[in-house]
Amino acid sequence: MAFVEFKNVFVDFAIYNASGRSLKKHLIQATTGGQIGANTEGHVIVRALNDLSFSLKDGDRVALLGHNGAGKSTLLRLLSGVYTPTSGVAHISGEIGSLIDISLGIDPEATGRENIYLRGGLLGMTKKEINKHLDEIIEFSELGDFIDMPLRTYSTGMHLRLAFAVSTIVHPEILLMDEWLSVGDESFKHKAEARMSELVQATNILVIASHSRELVMNICNRAIWLEHGSIRMDGNPEDVCAIYFG
Repeated sequence: MAFVEFKNVFVDFAIYNASGRSLKKHLIQATTGGQIGANTEGHVIVRALNDLSFSLKDGDRVALLGHNGAGKSTLLRLLSGVYTPTSGVAHISGEIGSLIDISLGIDPEATGRENIYLRGGLLGMTKKEINKHLDEIIEFSELGDFIDMPLRTYSTGMHLRLAFAVSTIVHPEILLMDEWLSVGDESFKHKAEARMSELVQATNILVIASHSRELVMNICNRAIWLEHGSIRMDGNPEDVCAIYFG
């Protein structure tokens, strides 16, 4: 059983080299979408997430909606453990898998085979687990003999096929995504779509940031609309999308 419970969660980022000039404050606010303020020590801060309270349970397929800078990526990184709350309480139970950056940890000088172990290790897989899935990953990536060539010799498509094949081999209880993944040429995209669908069905909780109304309506059973780090609306996709997308 997986669950997420946030109670009055705030996330602030201190801008130590920022002055009090109004122009700099304006630029920071324009680029982050956050709220500008000052902490008790007088440092300029950007409030990325503001007083979030919600809970997620098994079966939830949650879309995060909002303009760029609304707090979607910050919330995903908070859920993945990259960030911790400045204040408030965040309870997360369940194995977490992140598809936010599938190329994280990939080394261009290492071979494709070596990169499977590098990326797999970052995903929390043991060497024994990677060995178990090694042939499957290589076959799915369709790299053939290139699997033992340095990644710098790969095309962009080959690089993405390998990263996708490794990153989607895990089946976490809580799956985090920043947009739906679709990689490769047309023939590989069909395989990728099928694997993504299987992965979503197998996970207990899905949280995906998206700008696609069609995807939200087809995949999700709940939508959270963020605006300037706060929850503006939380409900079923039909109601939230009708207002958000217009």
